[in-house]
Amino acid sequence: MSEALKHCRGCRRDIPLTGFAKDRNRGDGLQPRCRDCVAAYSAEHYRSRRAAEGKAVREKVEVPEGCKLCRQCGEVKPHSEWHRNSTASDGLSTRCKACRKAQGRAGHLKRSYGITEAERDEMIASQMGICTICLAAPAVHVDHCHETGRVRGVLCFNCNSAIGKLGDDPDTLRRAVSYLEGHAWKPTLVAPGVYQLPS
Repeated sequence: MSEALKHCRGCRRDIPLTGFAKDRNRGDGLQPRCRDCVAAYSAEHYRSRRAAEGKAVREKVEVPEGCKLCRQCGEVKPHSEWHRNSTASDGLSTRCKACRKAQGRAGHLKRSYGITEAERDEMIASQMGICTICLAAPAVHVDHCHETGRVRGVLCFNCNSAIGKLGDDPDTLRRAVSYLEGHAWKPTLVAPGVYQLPS
């Protein structure tokens, strides 16, 4: 027995009844246009309305099977380039991994240091791309005062770690410099069990 068909007023094709959405107001209980025609009309109507309102209109992009379009970077990428999201209709995140990572970095800079990526990049450029302490390694880590939160510059990993491990204390760093220059800062015994540190 052949499947029942209905003529679509939009595309003028005879289509199985399952290709039509329900409509209680129609005699046969189905819409006069097939699902594909209704979807195409809705999308076109939406785009023309957005354009009339002066808003950006996303162009329809053909996406191959096993891929997804990232609306942030505009690239079509395979599903392996997306994080999983069980609440999404397709089970994937709305942004690709690269865009999420970039947004995460930007958010971290703003939350932790109160600066944008552009401001950080400007600081790095003003340092000619190198660490302001060792003057050799690339500047990649934002350094800030832990008391005031003020950003001081952009350092390499080693220099940023070094001043952090020395407690960001200028006196400790001065003693470290003096020690490296061969001047040991030794405490002086002034009484049994009592030592005086050099000023």
